[in-house]
Amino acid sequence: MKAMHYTLEQLNTLPADTFVTVLSGIFEHSPWVAEAAASQRPFASVGALHTTMSGAVEAAGEARQLALINAHPELAGKAAVRGELTEESTREQSGAGLNLCTQGEFDRLQALNAAYRAKFGFPFILAVRGYDRHGIIANFEKRVNHSRTEELRESLDQIYRIARFRLDDLITA
Repeated sequence: MKAMHYTLEQLNTLPADTFVTVLSGIFEHSPWVAEAAASQRPFASVGALHTTMSGAVEAAGEARQLALINAHPELAGKAAVRGELTEESTREQSGAGLNLCTQGEFDRLQALNAAYRAKFGFPFILAVRGYDRHGIIANFEKRVNHSRTEELRESLDQIYRIARFRLDDLITA
């Protein structure tokens, strides 16, 4: 299925409910972020829209931030194996070659996913665009040693990177 593209002008003039529907996939399974941005229109740039959406997450408090983090799938996790990822996540994980993992790499990712979730209570999040599976595994191995505070911040920052990539894919000049 080919993704639709919109201009910023079109997004700025859509009815609020349509705006939310169009942007509902920017922050994984969290249309409340687009809802928070809808009333802030018009946006002068994609960057301003991204800043507003990210600001809504920052202002939401830790419980809602954790819900957003937990809405993300594990990299090469069970949802990917079962074909249950969102269209955006499938495209992102495949683009990083996670669908091409050797059995050893897949097993390593499963072990890292389990260790990370056990330590932090939420999935490892990485904006995988620009990484290959070897770089992803190296990043994972480094971050599993961080503190929970560091990883909460890093997870949100990665979500903001993912959101910007998704906005850039959706919005044409």
